[in-house]
Amino acid sequence: MQSHESRLQQSLRTLIEQRRTAALAVTVTAPSDDQGGLAPLISMVPFAWCREFGCIVLHVSALAAHTAAMQQHAAVSILFCAPEVPGESVHALERVSLQGVASTPPQSSVLWSGARAAYVARFPESEFMTELPDFRFVCITPSFARHVAGFGAARNVDANDFVAAMNFLAPSN
Repeated sequence: MQSHESRLQQSLRTLIEQRRTAALAVTVTAPSDDQGGLAPLISMVPFAWCREFGCIVLHVSALAAHTAAMQQHAAVSILFCAPEVPGESVHALERVSLQGVASTPPQSSVLWSGARAAYVARFPESEFMTELPDFRFVCITPSFARHVAGFGAARNVDANDFVAAMNFLAPSN
């Protein structure tokens, strides 16, 4: 485990830990070919962090458009953003845009169990939903992130640094 957490690592981790939902961007097959066959789709999703496997965990319905899109196109993006503060500039809002790869672990797998444990630890009221047949866990493995800590304070964060920041003294969810 790291012995020192930088101010920016702490800022990134704290921002994400304080959010319970994030904007998920996926690619869907367009209803018409004027977009080259693909189109963007964005949804709000609750999420948890799975320390054991270093991934963002979503619990999604098979009926949702974003679920089908992740099955077809595994590359996704997630945006975590601090809330607006009345009277303060929106240009200084802290935010993290994460690029990653989505995968759906089989229900009997160790990854599924780890994802479920992390998600239920964060959202205990959702435990009953994990038994519904039309819901599944999706694990987002980080590839790259862009962290804007405030106005004029932006940096790239590689996957290893992102996972290290999220795991630094963090609970298992």
